[in-house]
Amino acid sequence: MKLTDLSEIKSLMDRHSVMFKKKYGQNFLISPTIPERIADAAVSGMPEGARGILEIGPGIGTLTQSLAERADKVVALEIDESLIPILDETLANFNNVKIINQDVMKTDLAELCKTEFGSEFRLSVAANLPYYITTPILMKLVESGVGFDSITVMVQKEVASRLCAAPGTPDYGAITAVLAYYGRCERLFTVPSGCFVPAPKVDSAVVRLNLYKTPEISVADPDELFRVIRGAFAQRRKTLSNSLLTEYSSLGRDIVNDAIRSSGYEPSVRGEALSCADFARIADYFTAIKAEKSENK
Repeated sequence: MKLTDLSEIKSLMDRHSVMFKKKYGQNFLISPTIPERIADAAVSGMPEGARGILEIGPGIGTLTQSLAERADKVVALEIDESLIPILDETLANFNNVKIINQDVMKTDLAELCKTEFGSEFRLSVAANLPYYITTPILMKLVESGVGFDSITVMVQKEVASRLCAAPGTPDYGAITAVLAYYGRCERLFTVPSGCFVPAPKVDSAVVRLNLYKTPEISVADPDELFRVIRGAFAQRRKTLSNSLLTEYSSLGRDIVNDAIRSSGYEPSVRGEALSCADFARIADYFTAIKAEKSENK
């Protein structure tokens, strides 16, 4: 069964009385090379015999088939119950795939991966993510505590630009800085809208987040780092001093400005100019100040 053939897709969905669901951002691939390229990226660098893949949103199984041909085990989370019978059919020839009808945002990923993969597999993620929930899913993955090697996802092209942006560029934002703590993001290739059915209004792109086993950026308190990043981008048009003062009003402007200077910048700088490592220096300054205040109570 050729799952990128439009007539096959229509026949499959008609046979199972299934329709595309806009609320889940369902757009199925009709380009045979794209799922192969995504699957190649997902397993890249993983040792043969221990390749475990967590797929999010398998749809009708197009990417899943390519993953199953390359990985030793694939576990796919599909939120849409109506697609489960289709997946049972399209993946019937693969004995290394398990489909779970579950919402990734309501799943304990650490427990799931422990149960399904144990300790014998290296793990990576592959997914075609709908725009409306891209950031929450990425954050869920990196915060899960699962030691994924990488996360290879297809997202809207504009989102891909944000995920992989460099400091000082218009696309650089909070999600860019946060993900830089967890790994290195690389943009792999663009996927035109015509490669999908139904065709979305914008093009997509595939990115791969190569996750660090140990963060390369040293920071005393990661939660403080994420708070600094959140505050820095909450009001992008303001200077970093004014933005952080909103988040850290209890510390006062002088301390906020001194924290910014500790990163090598003046308070008049804007948040998008700073790298994750720069934000870490600010976070460490705040952590030290708080510890000092606590000791003096």
